[in-house]
Amino acid sequence: MTLFDYHRDKKLQDQAPLASRMRPRTFEEFVGQEHIIGPGRVLRRTIESDQLPSIILWGPPGTGKTTLAHVVAATTQSHFSPISAVTSGVRDLRQIAADARDRLGVEGRRTVLFIDEIHRFNKAQQDVILPHVEDGTVVLIGATTENPSFEVIAPLLSRCRVFTLKPLTDEEIEEIVRRALGDEAHGLGTHLVGLDDEALTVLVTLANGDARVALNALELAASAAEPEADGTRRVTSAAVEDAMQQRALLYDRAGDQHYDTISAFIKSMRGSDPDAAIYWLARMIEAGEDPMFIARRLVILAAEDVGMADPQALGVAIAAQQAVHLVGMPEGRIPLAEATVYLATAPKSNSSYAAIDAALSDVQKTRNDPVPMHLRNAVTGLMRGMGYGEGYKYSHDYDDHFAPMQNLPEALKGRRYYTPSDQGYEPEVAERLRRWWGEKRSDESGE
Repeated sequence: MTLFDYHRDKKLQDQAPLASRMRPRTFEEFVGQEHIIGPGRVLRRTIESDQLPSIILWGPPGTGKTTLAHVVAATTQSHFSPISAVTSGVRDLRQIAADARDRLGVEGRRTVLFIDEIHRFNKAQQDVILPHVEDGTVVLIGATTENPSFEVIAPLLSRCRVFTLKPLTDEEIEEIVRRALGDEAHGLGTHLVGLDDEALTVLVTLANGDARVALNALELAASAAEPEADGTRRVTSAAVEDAMQQRALLYDRAGDQHYDTISAFIKSMRGSDPDAAIYWLARMIEAGEDPMFIARRLVILAAEDVGMADPQALGVAIAAQQAVHLVGMPEGRIPLAEATVYLATAPKSNSSYAAIDAALSDVQKTRNDPVPMHLRNAVTGLMRGMGYGEGYKYSHDYDDHFAPMQNLPEALKGRRYYTPSDQGYEPEVAERLRRWWGEKRSDESGE
């Protein structure tokens, strides 16, 4: 490295954001993720012994994926080649692989290829990496915020071990912030920044487990604070909120948080917990989820889980969908909330859902016999002559507007698909069916 290169890199480092400057360089400096890199853990031992296998680091933003890769770079004797899937392509991958092959052959030195945001590489780009990981030309470290089961091709995933990083705890975020305040070499130690307990609590809470968000918000708030008489820059809770603007939400409308949150929303309503359901609804609204997506899920749940226990539920859900479409957001949150509470507190029955699935199973697995003759329309004289419609009983001509008939194909005679539950409106339906069919329905079903 020339003197010019040294001063250039030093200047770049000094101008880097606080989160970058405070990036740990050793395991001792690393905060969090004890479950995978704590003393004695397999991953840490393999890194320290320079025997690291290909791995995928999966976790939310700001939890240490890139930092861990830099620790690998500082710890291992292997050559370290970092790239980002956002800015790199096939040419870069092939060049790194060629250099790694030469390095391994000439120096006997392994190459660690770190790919940040690996989920942004498409299948063809990931295919380029595969043979070089397979034959040991490179050791891959991939970092992703998305579920690797969906975002990393199966052949590549099968050759890597997946390590899951957890969101940092409030205590861990606080430790990182305090280190930055006192660090004179890389942090704000020479800037006389004052952060009281209330401001620290606000900062930690709004960071939501993301160290990068916490440090960059702290730096922005400190730089905007006016120095006091003694030179101290006092960072208040209001300044932190202004610098943060809003809480860092762990939500991606196309990723795991999208699916996990809607799952929690649905299961809370199915579990008759209106408070939890409203909370998950609020999380989705705050994160900018498509309100029509939420409305569609309400319609499905109304039919699937409330069903005949409260037939009005489907109408409420559809009304909410129409209301959101009509008024838009943010007012649309109100009908969404009303429908959510209604469905969560409604009696539950999946009898209609079970009925159609059972009927579909018979349609797929049994003969599709002809429609019984008495149920066919005799629209021509030929059809009448063939017996179409013969024996059909017009329900309204009979007492109670009901006339028992065998309406299933002969092979399915007596088959029961719909069984009313004992919830909500369905006991009334069950009583009506017993009154209409009496013992005949039981005799046909073989009961």
